[in-house]
Parts: sequence; structure tokens; C-alpha cells
Amino acid sequence: MEHKAKSIRPFIGAKNFELSRNFYRDLGFEESVLAPNMSYFKTKGLGFYLQDAYVKDWIDNSMIFLEVEDVDRFWNELRALDLANKYEGVRLVPVRKLHWGKECFLHDPAGVLWHFGEFS
Repeated sequence: MEHKAKSIRPFIGAKNFELSRNFYRDLGFEESVLAPNMSYFKTKGLGFYLQDAYVKDWIDNSMIFLEVEDVDRFWNELRALDLANKYEGVRLVPVRKLHWGKECFLHDPAGVLWHFGEFS
């Protein structure tokens, strides 16, 4: 089977939809409102759907990996945004070196775990 895929767009939920919308805009994503309960967030042609839906087990098991060019620079820019102080529940985990490269982590206001990584 030949895939001629153009994008992949996961759906993630939000405990507080308006708060999460603000969070992702602050994180640098561009928002396109699709409906009162759904938005598409993108950066450089990559994106995801944010829904006004919260199922704890789903959110607690949601992880997204975003490959970045320079994870150390990304980490410094991420820290400068001060998201953990601005949004309740947001947590940052510093860059870790692993056998495949490096990554840092960010939990969004609902608990979705983001991995930002750079392959070696």
C-alpha cells in the first residue's frame, strides 16, 4: 500500500478549553478556530486538533513528540515563556541526553505530555 500522506494530526483534549487555547498560542502555535469546541493549532505545517473534551484516562495517556532542530535552544526559549508560573498544572522537565538524541518535556494544563526532541 502506497501512502501519499501530507500530514498527521492527532486529536488532544482539554480540561479547560479556553485556558488550553491560550496556552498553545503562548507556546507559539497558530490557531484556526474550526468550531466553538475545536481548534487546529499549527507550526511550520505541522499541527494538531484541540478539543473541548476531557477524559482523564485519555489525557493522562496522551503524549506527543515534536522533533525540533536544536532542543537546547528550544529548552531555553521554553523556559523564558514562564508557562509553569502562568498556567496551573504545567510542568517542565529539563533536557535529557539519551542514546538516540536529546529531549525535554512539557505537561500542558490538562496533563498532555509533550516531548520535544532532537535526534543525533
